[in-house]
Amino acid sequence: MDLTEFSDIAPYSDEEASSALTRLSNHPNAKWVSKVIFPDKPETFLPEMLRNIHTVDEFQRIVMNKAIHWVVDTSMTSFTYEGVDILENMEKEGTKYLTMSNHRDIILDPALFQILLQHYKIPETQICVGDNLLKQKSVELLIRSNRMIKVIRGISARELYLSSQLLSKYIRETITSGISSVWIAQRQGRTKDGTDTTEQGLLKMLDMSGTKDFVENFKELNIVPFSISYEYEPCDILKAREILISRTQKYVKGETEDLQSIMMGIRQKKGHVHLAIVEPITEEEIQDAANADKNDRYQSLRHTLDNRIIKAYKLWKTNYMAYDMVNGGSKYGCYYTPEDMEGFKAYVAQRLMMAEPSLDRDQLKDIFLRIYSNPVSEKEQRNLL
Repeated sequence: MDLTEFSDIAPYSDEEASSALTRLSNHPNAKWVSKVIFPDKPETFLPEMLRNIHTVDEFQRIVMNKAIHWVVDTSMTSFTYEGVDILENMEKEGTKYLTMSNHRDIILDPALFQILLQHYKIPETQICVGDNLLKQKSVELLIRSNRMIKVIRGISARELYLSSQLLSKYIRETITSGISSVWIAQRQGRTKDGTDTTEQGLLKMLDMSGTKDFVENFKELNIVPFSISYEYEPCDILKAREILISRTQKYVKGETEDLQSIMMGIRQKKGHVHLAIVEPITEEEIQDAANADKNDRYQSLRHTLDNRIIKAYKLWKTNYMAYDMVNGGSKYGCYYTPEDMEGFKAYVAQRLMMAEPSLDRDQLKDIFLRIYSNPVSEKEQRNLL
């Protein structure tokens, strides 16, 4: 596969990654990060290691794997998963795939998936990430050394069309040529309100590079959905705050807001976390979508993906308690104790205090609770409980 036309969006090669990591080794925060991730080593341990890493595989195995395990150990009560055998079987058959997941945390959703693959010795995927995260050069050096495909945003309609064509072609050729599987979120940006739905525009983008009919174009991508659920939603108060402000004015992100969200997502206590990989989208399901009117094809395929992801989403006590608080009853009281409810109410109150006092507290609380209750409502509405 000739990468020349994809040089602006493709992940770094081993040579490029080696150069980028050497630059990162001299970053002022490198020693601080070293002490956090490798507390039993001298502060020069990580910088020296970065200068001696020569391949992307080395970087992921030696540094990123350790870093993500540190996040799991320090911020999660448990990390459980299911469905790895689906990917093992596909790899045995030499089949690369496009895994499409819900999107709750900027970094952790794909990162947790990668350490799972690494644990089972399944080749890691390339990862689609929006270029809004690359405003700081150090972050770009880090992420593009980590198999990141750059998704360009914030451009004119004409530029977006051309960029989407290029991204679509790169994803398709990467998968069909057997180079690598790819991870992409089901939507641009994280879900803010707890509702996991696939953007129809994403499916249209994926279809742009197809040279066959609708069925063959999607069949050759081998789409594997997965769902990740956090007992305590990463950046829950930031998401609630953004929704509330957006109701009355255009929400404008601060210069370092994405970076702040990444750091909060990493550090925040997340309780139990579960990742469920589910069966690939079948040829029959794609054919059913193809049988619909032309304008409804993507909607039909989107509905199939949404059902897979929402059904696989694991509900926690926090979801059931929030649902009952929003709806003023005890419909799901069998899933929690009065003590659980008191603890959750205290958690909600503590998180709401993190937002500026000028925001309407009743509206903010309602939005915050619905982030947790909406996964229950979605399952109810789709008869998936």
